[in-house]
Amino acid sequence: MSDNATPALDPITVEVIGAALSSIVEETGEALVRASYSTNIKERRDCSTALFDRQGRTLCQAEHIPVHLGSFLDFIPMLLADHDPADMRPGDVFIGNDAYRGGGTHLPDIVLAEPIFIEGALVAWTVNLAHHSDFVDRAHAHIYQEGLRIPPIRLYREGVLQKDVQELILLNCQVPRERLSDLRAQMAANRVGVQRFQELCARHGLDTVLASGEALLEYAERKMRAGIAALPDGCWRFDDVFDTLDFDETIPLSVTVTISGSDITLAFDAPPQVRSGINMTRTALLATVYYIVKSVVDPTVLPNAGLARPITVTAPQGSILSCVHPAAVNGRVQTCQRVADLILGAIAQAVPERVSACTNSTCTVALFSGTRQSGPDKGTYWVYLETIGGGGGARPDADGLDGIHVHATNTSNLPVEALEVEYPLILERYELVDGSAGTGRHRGGMGLRRVYRATEDCMVRVDISRNLSRSWGLQGGGPGGHGGYVTGAETPAFDRGQGVLRAGEWLEVITPGGGGYGLAAADETYADMVAAE
Repeated sequence: MSDNATPALDPITVEVIGAALSSIVEETGEALVRASYSTNIKERRDCSTALFDRQGRTLCQAEHIPVHLGSFLDFIPMLLADHDPADMRPGDVFIGNDAYRGGGTHLPDIVLAEPIFIEGALVAWTVNLAHHSDFVDRAHAHIYQEGLRIPPIRLYREGVLQKDVQELILLNCQVPRERLSDLRAQMAANRVGVQRFQELCARHGLDTVLASGEALLEYAERKMRAGIAALPDGCWRFDDVFDTLDFDETIPLSVTVTISGSDITLAFDAPPQVRSGINMTRTALLATVYYIVKSVVDPTVLPNAGLARPITVTAPQGSILSCVHPAAVNGRVQTCQRVADLILGAIAQAVPERVSACTNSTCTVALFSGTRQSGPDKGTYWVYLETIGGGGGARPDADGLDGIHVHATNTSNLPVEALEVEYPLILERYELVDGSAGTGRHRGGMGLRRVYRATEDCMVRVDISRNLSRSWGLQGGGPGGHGGYVTGAETPAFDRGQGVLRAGEWLEVITPGGGGYGLAAADETYADMVAAE
């Protein structure tokens, strides 16, 4: 802020500027989607945008994908620790993705951040993230096996591309043409963010915009505290298990939620980090917690750094839920999903009328890759990432939604037409799974079945959960159906979700259903129904 006195603000001005900030991040998000090249961004919308203040506090995040906040939270602070703001100039752009030196949560999520200058002073940052579906056919025992690690470094210096940096990045990518096009789309989106923020400051004055940003942080904190204070004080523990194709046994997880006045504390317990990509960085844990607490306490709270102030989160350092270098993290969203439902299970003991039953608790992934064997692009490598929705948890007053992405993810299923045009795959079946919904007065959501047939040889990796456990119901509701996969591949056989599909062979993926809410009508008395109402 300038040396002038802080301007007097009225609620209308703050509201107008808050709406403008939301509009900026939504517009930059649309610019990124429309300019992108890969199906993962232009069709599935696996990207996010945000604005940060000079210090790196979130001013506003677009309503895209909650877990991406985890890649934003520490990016600017880590950037500022390595780069003196006095040496930054308009047109500088920083790139990064590393889970330990770049504030990221897994390597495919590449962040671009551009400082915003007003009259020569750095006043804010526009930041975006895109999931680059590239690092495939890799092991996940530790971070060094998962792709190229990029700390926050300059990709552009005063508007000039640092070609050597770009070449280093592209040389380590398996589909470099796609990566280059998507990086250019991220650049275009950031330019929109810079221009719109500068226009906002020109219209209302820099001091007013910055003061309004501070007021919006305080407003989010007040709303969160009011919402938490409206919940009963107490301490509630919930235990669940996490299962994955990487392990033969389930992994125990627990959380203890404590509400005291206007503060809430979430204390997690989990086993030590493992040689698998399911580990979560602390920022991934924080992003998941902030999302789920906000959704229960008050979904209307502004998505900025103020909402986190009443929330305290603890987890054992070096555990699956708060890993340290060099833990692998590629599949961290699977664990994020389980954590979100874990929190709901604890809070349901205090206010069951405000939460749903357990969702499908996962982000089912089918990853295909190979070398094109025909057509004009013969000999080029291709990668297709598919994340598939499942059943939503039944709600106190309604059935669970069918075939949706839940919690920390928010991407779309790729349309059949786009899939078959872009890749050597045919989708033979795409349907809801009958019997997968948890029973209850309100049933859970149904899972999905997708059956793919390869028209050319390709490699496949399936990441799925709830294959050993089931999504729990609430208030007597039944559990959802299991997830899993079946393959028609003959040689070599699939091992832990990984294998090869030869031309003509098929893969069937089944996603879990959601838990039910309340006793089914046949199992309850009229008095029970009246009491429940």
